[in-house]
Amino acid sequence: MQVWQTQNEQQTEDAGRALAETLRGGEVITLRGDLGAGKTVFTRGLARGLGIASPILSPTFTIVREYTGRLKLYHFDFYRLTEAEELGEIGFEEYMQSDAVVVIEWAELFPEVLPARRISVQIEASGAAAAGRKICIWQEEELENA
Repeated sequence: MQVWQTQNEQQTEDAGRALAETLRGGEVITLRGDLGAGKTVFTRGLARGLGIASPILSPTFTIVREYTGRLKLYHFDFYRLTEAEELGEIGFEEYMQSDAVVVIEWAELFPEVLPARRISVQIEASGAAAAGRKICIWQEEELENA
């Protein structure tokens, strides 16, 4: 597990950029954290590390945003979904079978659609600094049929 203590948005972006440098394509990254925790800021850093220069916007109302850099990036947000079946309407399964990097905010809302092997990122407020964050990154490999 990697743990980052950040004190501002730039450092939160830097954590995302550092993770991006290890990616080869086909990874699924789940982001957990309260509203305003910095999930989109972290994703912006990840995108910069993948060579994506375009603005990174929250996909809360669009469900998914697509970006192209060194690798494709599909950025999902499950927050406004009410049931997993809605993901079928946007072709979620095809996105998951690509060689792109897939980032999912609020992934814990529908764990049944997640692959057993994924990278999990937990972002939480930390310390007295308003922009301070504790970011934990780890590889998950759940046992199939456990």
